[in-house]
Amino acid sequence: MVKKRTILSIAIAAMLLQSPVYAQSDRKVTNINRGWLFRLGESSSAITTAKAKAEGWKEVNLPHDFQIEQPWVAPAADEKANTSDAGANIKSRLSARGFKEMGSGWYVKAFTPSIEDKGKRVLIDFQGIMYLGDVYLNGNKIGGTDYGYVGFEIDITDKLRYGEENTIAVYSNTANPRDSRWYTGGGLFRDVNIVYTDPQLYFNRHPLNISTRENKFVDMTVDVQCKTKQNTIAIQVTITSPDGTVVSDRKYELKRVRNYKFGQEFALPAVEIANPQLWDCEHPNLYTATVKLIREDGTVSDETSKRFGIRDVALVPGKGLLLNGKKVLLKGYANHHTLGALGAAAYPRAMEKRIKLMKDYGMNHIRTSHNPYSESFLDLCDENGILVVDELYDKWNDQYVGGGRAHFTNLWMDHVAEFIKRDRCHPCVVLWSMGNELQSYNDTPFNDWGVTQYKLMKTLIQRYDTTRKVTVAMHPRYRNWETDSLPCDLAKVTDIQAYNYRYMYFPGDGKRFPWMNFYQSEASVAAMGENFFAMELDKVIGLAYWGAIDYLGESQGWPAKGWAQGVFDIALEPKPKAYYMRSFFKPEEPVVHIAVTESTESVMWNGVQTGNDGQSDHWNRTPGTKLSLTTYTNADEVELLVNGKSYGTKKNDKGNAKMRNQIRWENVVYQNGYCEAIARTNGKIVARHKIETTGKAVALKLSADNDAWLADGMDLQHIRVTAVDSKGRRVSNAVADVTVKVDGEASVVAMSNGNIKSDELSVTNRQKLFNGSCLAILRSGQSPSPVTVTVSAPGFKTAKLKLSTK
Repeated sequence: MVKKRTILSIAIAAMLLQSPVYAQSDRKVTNINRGWLFRLGESSSAITTAKAKAEGWKEVNLPHDFQIEQPWVAPAADEKANTSDAGANIKSRLSARGFKEMGSGWYVKAFTPSIEDKGKRVLIDFQGIMYLGDVYLNGNKIGGTDYGYVGFEIDITDKLRYGEENTIAVYSNTANPRDSRWYTGGGLFRDVNIVYTDPQLYFNRHPLNISTRENKFVDMTVDVQCKTKQNTIAIQVTITSPDGTVVSDRKYELKRVRNYKFGQEFALPAVEIANPQLWDCEHPNLYTATVKLIREDGTVSDETSKRFGIRDVALVPGKGLLLNGKKVLLKGYANHHTLGALGAAAYPRAMEKRIKLMKDYGMNHIRTSHNPYSESFLDLCDENGILVVDELYDKWNDQYVGGGRAHFTNLWMDHVAEFIKRDRCHPCVVLWSMGNELQSYNDTPFNDWGVTQYKLMKTLIQRYDTTRKVTVAMHPRYRNWETDSLPCDLAKVTDIQAYNYRYMYFPGDGKRFPWMNFYQSEASVAAMGENFFAMELDKVIGLAYWGAIDYLGESQGWPAKGWAQGVFDIALEPKPKAYYMRSFFKPEEPVVHIAVTESTESVMWNGVQTGNDGQSDHWNRTPGTKLSLTTYTNADEVELLVNGKSYGTKKNDKGNAKMRNQIRWENVVYQNGYCEAIARTNGKIVARHKIETTGKAVALKLSADNDAWLADGMDLQHIRVTAVDSKGRRVSNAVADVTVKVDGEASVVAMSNGNIKSDELSVTNRQKLFNGSCLAILRSGQSPSPVTVTVSAPGFKTAKLKLSTK
């Protein structure tokens, strides 16, 4: 149950600027990501590091996904699609889970608490254990999780042996194949920390609730635990601007009413910020609030800080989303939490790479489907001006929450509290989503398609955050499967009407229910463009393209290891359709791009037509072949030429939602040489795209993406390996087995070539080229070092890249 706290107003005025400078607090946070020992399979909760080493356990550094390392498991000859569970999209036993076998693993780590820390309050903080987890200290179970996407902490103060070696053992289990509809990964996939605080006067978990009003007032509540008999609690609050200037520094004397077992929340007087620097997508300005607890003797007991943005979000029917009073259309994507070749391991740099890539293609929005991502992801969205629809669950039932060990109805209240309190200060979060496609199941609590459950959740959410709307992503959006007439009951009670794929009902539902506000929470890449232009963009909130980046799991059938309908492959290479998306997500930037159709596929998936043109953008083919081309453009017209011969000029049919920004060319005869698209607007050339017949691949080109590679043991370097001809042009049909060797304080943690059908594992230093390239991901060590990357392949001269960690 949610622990009851009382919010107390401040009765004593604040002392303003020029308050005393206090010493560092007793709070100490120690990250323990490095040096764990791991074993796949079963073990004993009483395992020690000495025994684990003797048994040959593998040393790993977190974040770690043990499942991504396991071999692929092809379906048996007699396996068939499970059509009884339409929403689960089961093509064979492991198709949803990425063709990796389910299983369990154990982690063990020893540490010795200092005698000097005896008497302090000590916590161990797990930001996530995938999918189920149990935690043991010195052989005794001390806690765990039945829903690994949500973090938790355990108080181990009275369980430690100070000055002696203590052993933490963690059991992790992926649950059963049908307990998730996608690849989840397994293990300690997020950070683990040990936290030391004063035992008498300290902040509770996620203690700050910071919001802003009228784009100048900062409201804050602080959650404090005080176990002494003092009548007042002193708090120092310092707010710094994005450039580090102190804009407010106040001390508050907080009057206690009684000694609450679970602590007290104090509502502080609003702080007005003069000339505030607002947070928005183009200017993600972040302020920092640092809050200190002051003992009666004037020393600092505890300290916490949180970044926040001064911004106003309004969701208005008939207008959509207004950010600081200006209409902003959500242009984004919805994807699972995994990171391609890295699996579920939550590396901030890998998340940042995706965020920056998407922003470069015009996106300003991400929906966290269908579970909370790591908090480091939200930090990056704050920094990069990405608007987030933050989602807690897929379905509200025991199949997808609890892993068969616990019931959803016994878990959701604690999950909601942790989820909202952790994420509520992030300015990037503009909407809470509590579930996904609930109507495809009739086993939601209370047997009313989720209406009562939603109302209960919303009530609890508003206990912790009153500044954001609450929704659920719905599919199908209707109540009656046969008549498809009215929105379902759930759609009539949610704050926002979030429909997956059913954008065509926005106008009609809006006329019948003018208070509704529409968001296409999932949009099909197969219908890309049409599902954007067919909306009344000035009236809706926006959309999120489903699976814009290919991912593991939800395979439409072996040998594909996952979803391959995205506009970026799993190694983050753009497919031609990415430029189509860019043409309307960044209309101010002229775009033209040639796409050659290799094949066309169409599959019904969970009631939605999916599929993607099998397109490429190279010009190495058989002479005389007749090709079907598409030029993606936001210009007025395009002229197509092959070796200088014009195939004519065609207009961009901007009045046709289905065909806008895509011009088709049939029976284009291939000839060695080049194909060029010239885009014009108002008669002037605004963009060109030229693809050429390349020569034989003769060299490997290496390029790195991280100029500020940190020697923190966590930072990543993505190395793109590309086969090129004598003129330095990428050779898309090059074939080679690539091996990567690293000298220096770094190591290869994963490789990928973008081929979702490849049987190669990703936890390796070897990979075949696909479409002429592959990707190597390196993890830094903990000491600054020169790093030399050597890449070799039969038939190619060895290539080297000299880097360094800082």
